[in-house]
Amino acid sequence: MIKNRIRRLREKMAERKIDAYIIPSSDPHQSEYLADHYKTREYISGFTGSAGTVVVTMDKAGLWTDGRYFIQAEEQLKDTGIDLYRMGVENVPTIIEFIQRETPEHGKVALDGSSYPYDNYLQLLKKLGSRMILTDIDYIGEIWENRPEIPGDKVFLYEKEYTGQNTSEKLQILRSKMREAGADYHFIGSLEDICYLMNIRGHDISFNPVVISYALISMEVANLYIDMAKVPEEVLNYLRDNGVRIKDYDRIFEDLAEIPGKSVIYIDPKRTNVNIYHAINSNVRFIKGRNMTEMMKAIKNEVELEHLKNAFIKDGVALVKFFNWLETGAPTGTLTEYYVADRLHDFRREGEDFIEESFGTISAYGENAALPHYSPIKGRSATIKNRGFYLVDSGGHYLDGTTDITRTLAMGDLSEDEKYHYTLVLKAHIQLMLCDFPRGTKSSMLDSITRYPLWREHLDFNHGTGHGVGYLLSVHEGPQSISKVNNEVDMLPGMVTSNEPGIYIEGSHGIRIENIMVCIRKEENEFGDFLGFEPLSYIPIDTRPVMKELLSPEEIDWLNDYHKKVFEKLSPYLEGDEFDYLEKSTLEI
Repeated sequence: MIKNRIRRLREKMAERKIDAYIIPSSDPHQSEYLADHYKTREYISGFTGSAGTVVVTMDKAGLWTDGRYFIQAEEQLKDTGIDLYRMGVENVPTIIEFIQRETPEHGKVALDGSSYPYDNYLQLLKKLGSRMILTDIDYIGEIWENRPEIPGDKVFLYEKEYTGQNTSEKLQILRSKMREAGADYHFIGSLEDICYLMNIRGHDISFNPVVISYALISMEVANLYIDMAKVPEEVLNYLRDNGVRIKDYDRIFEDLAEIPGKSVIYIDPKRTNVNIYHAINSNVRFIKGRNMTEMMKAIKNEVELEHLKNAFIKDGVALVKFFNWLETGAPTGTLTEYYVADRLHDFRREGEDFIEESFGTISAYGENAALPHYSPIKGRSATIKNRGFYLVDSGGHYLDGTTDITRTLAMGDLSEDEKYHYTLVLKAHIQLMLCDFPRGTKSSMLDSITRYPLWREHLDFNHGTGHGVGYLLSVHEGPQSISKVNNEVDMLPGMVTSNEPGIYIEGSHGIRIENIMVCIRKEENEFGDFLGFEPLSYIPIDTRPVMKELLSPEEIDWLNDYHKKVFEKLSPYLEGDEFDYLEKSTLEI
């Protein structure tokens, strides 16, 4: 099937003498997760990971993806004729290096500009020299039979009761930022930023309660471009009352072309597609940077934080019920990774104001847990046995906010290596929770502090330590990021971020421990304003695999204090066997 699709694509390329065609994992808004209509890279390759780019020439095809997906991609690309290029690995060519090598100096490179980020397009222009780059070619759309429709679900209003601010207040803050930057207009293509600003949510993308739309803000007018049929009267009236005009989704191109010459427009080139950029009046001047709304939504206000705390209590109760059920049923030998993931969904659904999962559950037993983004397949998933580790990484969207949590459970007997690795991951996790740092510390600087317990044992993990978490929005949110990649964004009070170190031993086991935490102020003194972290997640951390002798007294105190708070927060909502399970799981070590 995949080979046939690539053959048809090459036939299209031959008609216009295209030497290379690029298919990214993207939609017109550069979303991380995509509506089915926009899964063009998955369609042409069969690879289902959330990150990757395919390049097809007349005689070669390659997929570039990162370390989270190396093993998965290798499996899914078998017999497709598509080679795997492991990003970040020494001597593996980048996409641009591959195109330079595989196409003639004056050749043609093509892509669909409606879903290609302008930032990446600039890199192509800079590096590909005399090669012609065509941006108006949607070959996948031409060969994709029975392509899913663009979603058309209704928008819903996210009330001030939950957001703490109405849209007019947010627009006032945004315009103040625009004035400081010298911008007359701000184009926003990021769906999470638009939904944050407009206080709306929807169901256009699985696991992401966002709405396919654009926004164009000036000092006088705020325009929302959307499928008008999706907007109920209540939402329409709210937006009008808050100074927002509703226009048809495709009208954005006309309005961008009509911006007066010599005006200044602010755009985020990473979240703006090529076609949008080309539609802007050529006499308009640009300021480029992160969407101004990105930092606004990253720093949660007191109303949002109080609701988030409620969401994590609901999530903690659901997880304790699930763990009790899992450990009771696992010895029967009838529970599979896929089935237990389904049951976890059922436990979450019992919680008040639950909407949907915040991402596809990673439910992995034994060696499957060595794949950081493993996803069980119905009928082909492993049976959970009474030995080794089971890892579950999952989350939910509630009206109160978005959750994300990972726990690794001992299902029975463990090897000494499994216990050792588990204890080191726990030490790394606690290391970050105990870290206080001065204001002005870049979020990426916290990564090495977390990894230190692993590095000193010559161990590491191939993913970030922490990502921002949205508020009933994307579970992965910027601008802060705790990772090896340098980041110029300060960690600031109110930022909600994950803490998720791990160890993955291919063919044996995988371990990850994740909490969500909020950055808080700790102390101001003559040396500066010191910040730290407070957990939002309150769910037992399995202590059965812990080698206590490897923990410092401070780490033991943190773990015992954390479990004391877990019991205090969750016990009022549990009874019977589930209460007993919580009590046993939170005993001091």
